[in-house]
Amino acid sequence: MSTITYVKGLPTKESEMNHLGFTDFEMFLNAFSPIFKQAVCETVDAILSSKDFELKLGKFNTHLQKKYGLSKRHANGVITLANGKVDSARECRKNHIKQLEGKLKSANIWLKNALKRLSDSQKFYAKKNWQNSKTGCKIPLSCDLSTGRSNWHAIRFQIHHKKRYIYVLEKKIAHLKTAPIRVKVSSSEIYIVGSKDESFGNQVCQYDGNKICFRVPYCLEERFGKYIETEIGNFDRNINRFPEEGAKTWHFFRKNNRWVVGVQFTPKPVEKVSKPIQYGAIGIDINPDSIGWAYVDACGNLFDCGTIPLLLGLGRNFNQEQLVNACLELSNLATKYASPVVCEELDFSKKKESLREKGRKYARMLSSFAYSKLYQLLESILSNRGISLYKRNAAYTSIIGLVKYSRMYGLSSDIVAALVIARRGMNLSERLPASVSAYLGVNPRKHVWSGWSKLNKLTLTAAIVKSRHDYFSIPNWGMVVKVQVEQVSVKAERRACSKST
Repeated sequence: MSTITYVKGLPTKESEMNHLGFTDFEMFLNAFSPIFKQAVCETVDAILSSKDFELKLGKFNTHLQKKYGLSKRHANGVITLANGKVDSARECRKNHIKQLEGKLKSANIWLKNALKRLSDSQKFYAKKNWQNSKTGCKIPLSCDLSTGRSNWHAIRFQIHHKKRYIYVLEKKIAHLKTAPIRVKVSSSEIYIVGSKDESFGNQVCQYDGNKICFRVPYCLEERFGKYIETEIGNFDRNINRFPEEGAKTWHFFRKNNRWVVGVQFTPKPVEKVSKPIQYGAIGIDINPDSIGWAYVDACGNLFDCGTIPLLLGLGRNFNQEQLVNACLELSNLATKYASPVVCEELDFSKKKESLREKGRKYARMLSSFAYSKLYQLLESILSNRGISLYKRNAAYTSIIGLVKYSRMYGLSSDIVAALVIARRGMNLSERLPASVSAYLGVNPRKHVWSGWSKLNKLTLTAAIVKSRHDYFSIPNWGMVVKVQVEQVSVKAERRACSKST
C-alpha cells in the first residue's frame, strides 16, 4: 500500500525557549545535523564506489556506529537516506539523457526535412517551365523588403544553427554517459527509519500524539542527555488518516531558516465511496485550458457532462490553487454519483522534447501545462475520499468522440473524449459504423483500433474536415469515406498508367 507524508513546521513554545531564543530540541537538531551529514556523505561515497554495497551493509553499519558515535537505528537512517539520494541522482541522470536524446532526435528530423525542402526547391527552379507548374514550390523564392534577404537565406541560416545545436547535444549526451554521478547532501537534515514491530512505530522517535521523545545518539549524550523531548502537537487534517499503530519514519529538515518535521506512514483505510466501475464512471479529458468531464451510466449512455475551465499564464502558487480547486470539484462530482474517475494515461515528455521545433505559442502553452502535478493532486485527493481512479490508454479517443458522439449529443471535443474514456474504463467497445468499415476494408480479426487508425488518416486529408467544428455538419461518414477511397484509387491508377507509359 502507498504511504502518506504529513509535514508541519516545528513549533517553538515560549516555555521551552532558552536565553538564545531557541528550544532545546532545535539546539539538539543543530548539533546533530552536521554529524549526520558527514555520515551520509561517507555512505554516499561508499555506495558509488562499491558495486556490492548491499553485501557489506552490516559491516558498514557497524563502522558508522563506531566512527560517529551512533546507535544502530541512527545508522539505518543514514544508510536509507544515502541510498535514496543515490537512486534519485541516478534516475535524474537517466531522465536527463533520455530528454536530450529526444531533443536530438527531433532536431535531426527537422534538419532532414529542411534539407529535403531546400533540395526540392532547387530542383523545381532548375526546370525550364517552372512558371507553368501546377504543384508549386515548397519554399517559394521571395525576398524581405526590409532586410533584402531571401527566404532561402533564412532557411540556410536556420540549418546552420540547427547543426550547431545538434553538435552541442551530442557532446552533452556523450559527457553525461561517462561523467560520475554527483549527489547533493543537505547540511541540515536528519532521517530516522521506523518499524511496525517497535513501540510507537519508531524506536528512536516516539510520538504519542502531542509530544515526541528523541533518543539522543551516544556522541551527544553528555551535552543533551539520553532523551530529549518537545511538544509538536498533532497533524490536523480535514481527513486525518494518521494511524495509531504501524511504522512511522521521521524526517527533520530546515526550510526558510526554520526546522520542519515530517512523518511518513501507511495511512488508515477510508470508507469506499465509489461503486464498482460497471455501475457507471466519470471520464475526464485534460487540456491546458479546460477539463472536460462526462458521467456515463451503467448502460454506457451519457447522463451528465460539463467543463471545468483553467486559466493559462498563472504563477506557480495560483496555478496550483486552481488545480486543487478543479480536483476538489471532480471529487464532489464523483461523490455525488458514487462513481470512480477514469482518466487518460498520457505522457507529454515526447511533445516537450520537440518544443524547439514548434511555434512559440504552442511551446508556451505546453510548458505551462502542469499535467503531472494535476494527476498527482487528483490521485491524492480522490484516494483520501475513498474514490477510485483508473487510467486508460488514450488512443483515438478524440476521433471516436468527434465521429460518433459530437453530432449525436451536440457536445465539444473535450467532453466527447471524456465520454469515450469513461466507456473505455467500463470495457465498452467503440466500433466503426458498418458503412465506414465496409469502404475502408477493415479486417474483422484485427483490433477495432486499426479501423479507427485508417479513418483518422482519411480525416487528415479530407477536404470537408478543416476544423473540429466541421464534424457537426457531417450526417453520413460512409459517404465521406467513399469519396476519399475513390480519390485514392483514381490517383493510384494514374500513377500506374504513367509508369507503364
